[in-house]
Amino acid sequence: MTDLRQIPIDKHDFQVTIEVFIETSTICLKSQRWGRGWHSRLGRFAIGVMSSAQLSPRKKSRWNRDKIYTNLSYLTMVLPGAIWLLLFAYLPMPGVILAFKTYKLVKPPADAFIQNRFIYSLIKSPWVGLNNFKYLTLPTNVGATLTYIRNTVLYNLLFMVVGLVLSVALAVIIFELTNRFLAKFFHSIFFLPFFISWIVVAYVVYALGSSQGIINSLIVPLGYAPIEVYKQKAAWPFIFLLANIWKYTGNGSIVYLATITGIDRELYEAAAIDGAGKWKQFVHITLPHLVPVIVLLQILAVGRIFGSDFDMFYTLPNGSAIVRDVTQTLDVFVYGMLRSNLPLGYPAAAAFVQSIVGFVLILITNAIVRKVRPEMALF
Repeated sequence: MTDLRQIPIDKHDFQVTIEVFIETSTICLKSQRWGRGWHSRLGRFAIGVMSSAQLSPRKKSRWNRDKIYTNLSYLTMVLPGAIWLLLFAYLPMPGVILAFKTYKLVKPPADAFIQNRFIYSLIKSPWVGLNNFKYLTLPTNVGATLTYIRNTVLYNLLFMVVGLVLSVALAVIIFELTNRFLAKFFHSIFFLPFFISWIVVAYVVYALGSSQGIINSLIVPLGYAPIEVYKQKAAWPFIFLLANIWKYTGNGSIVYLATITGIDRELYEAAAIDGAGKWKQFVHITLPHLVPVIVLLQILAVGRIFGSDFDMFYTLPNGSAIVRDVTQTLDVFVYGMLRSNLPLGYPAAAAFVQSIVGFVLILITNAIVRKVRPEMALF
């Protein structure tokens, strides 16, 4: 006869079974189906069995398979983004050594282990140290380099400040709409431009602002001087700002709207009872809840301050050389070097500087935030 005390029992399942058994017996006792005294006997029986049985802990599965199965739907949702990040962010990382080499494309010999021409040439190309970085500081290039850095940084700062204010404002306005259909409708209208290509926007700008464009066809018959945006440097900061607002405000408001939606409505009701208007409710309730999200997004934005929206800055000016001083950014500069006959090490060096500066700025910004408000730091 098998000794029940030697049978390994799952602790969690066994406890649940005993609890259900005791609860069922209690119900039967109250309905007087069983005689008095059974409740205490069943309780003593349960305690005795639990104390005598050897409760073996559940074996920990390898790779935490239980957690994987539990969160399988979330992991599946993250999978496309993880694959994209692997293919376009991590796999190209070994290419940074181009910044320290003179790349020469050669054909690998038949007995070489690596037959891919690009990878073989990347390995066999000679090292040149920091010589590729000197190209950016040559007397003939330093002026253009500083101009492109200025454009990149100033445009990003402008987009960060204006985009933050308008995204938060749009999120608050949509949240305050009592008609949910109108709220979803307007948010969809503002979010739709995010999916429109910059090529389409470039054609719109050309149709409006060229010498034979729609604007000139309307104002010239009225006696006004023609407007040619591709020859006026002062117009392009406003064009870029309006285009950036039009395209990214709706997308940027999603995170803030989700945060506002999670705020307890009782806080607003209590503030309204105390006589607080919408502005005071925003200042004392909404804004404090948005601050952690704002800080996190701005830390990440600072890391991209030496990058730019390449599609916008490359397509909208339509290649106009007259306005290059106010439209060219570092990304467009790097792309121009790639299209020229310059060695690949030069654009690789410029792109490497962008990455290093962005990484350092994230560390510095996060350190400042951690010093002031540790709970809001990224890491």
